[in-house]
Amino acid sequence: MSFRTVLVVALALVLGGSAAVGIASLRAPAAAAAVETVPVLVAAVDIPHFTVLTPDLVKTHDYPKDLVPADALAKLEDALDRSVLNPLVKGELLVGAKLAPRGAGRGMAARIPKGMRAFTIHTPTVEAGVAGFILPGNKVDVLLTLDSRGDQDPSGGGSTITLLQNVELLAIEQLVVAPAESKLNPNQIKSVTLLVTQKEAARLTLGQNKGKLCLSLRNLTDQEREVPEAVHLRQLLGDLPREEPKKPNPVPAAPPPPPEPVHIRTLRGTQQGSLLIHLGAESRSSERPDGR
Repeated sequence: MSFRTVLVVALALVLGGSAAVGIASLRAPAAAAAVETVPVLVAAVDIPHFTVLTPDLVKTHDYPKDLVPADALAKLEDALDRSVLNPLVKGELLVGAKLAPRGAGRGMAARIPKGMRAFTIHTPTVEAGVAGFILPGNKVDVLLTLDSRGDQDPSGGGSTITLLQNVELLAIEQLVVAPAESKLNPNQIKSVTLLVTQKEAARLTLGQNKGKLCLSLRNLTDQEREVPEAVHLRQLLGDLPREEPKKPNPVPAAPPPPPEPVHIRTLRGTQQGSLLIHLGAESRSSERPDGR
């Protein structure tokens, strides 16, 4: 065998070995790509909010085990007869946080946590403070403005206080999901529904009967609660002169009763008499002889 032949055979062996190694390396990622999956429940169709789940609305789908949330539902019986709190799109995972507890009921009642209340404020001016930018799910502060309580009102004519802080908006009118354009017409907003405690609901009832309520929009990440002071009209006016209230004319005092007349006995020689003196603004006297 010639040297050339040996060289060709050796070269062929080297190239063949390299090709085998390359093919093995290409097959390795394919084997590693096979991940473990688990069956979970997903929405079979688009599901509106407050819909009670039935077997035709859900289906089973295999998901990568590492990507499945901890509260994802895998059994059909865990999802049936539960209301959807937020709309679900087709193929979306069913998780416990997006469903109301079984037996919580239908409609808005299913969204109210235990111990909380849904309170609706009916007033055309309640939304004026944020000009149509509030949406369901936002957090707001509730401000209360009280008018003057009379001439002796220390506020100077009216005051505003922060009645509630960091309150969730459940609905605006009958809208419980934010529209696609993320803005509402403020002229069409006559009521908002807030998620509050029972004590806060009582404060809102008293506030809207005694004054005017307004909303102040918060950042969703702002969870702090301050202790704001009330703002009085006299603070806004500063040192501007104020018209003093007119004082009523004093009632003239009744004149004092006239003093009693003074009797003085007189003696003129042997003639006795009496002198009657009348005291007052015009004093006068009269003398008469004694009648004895």
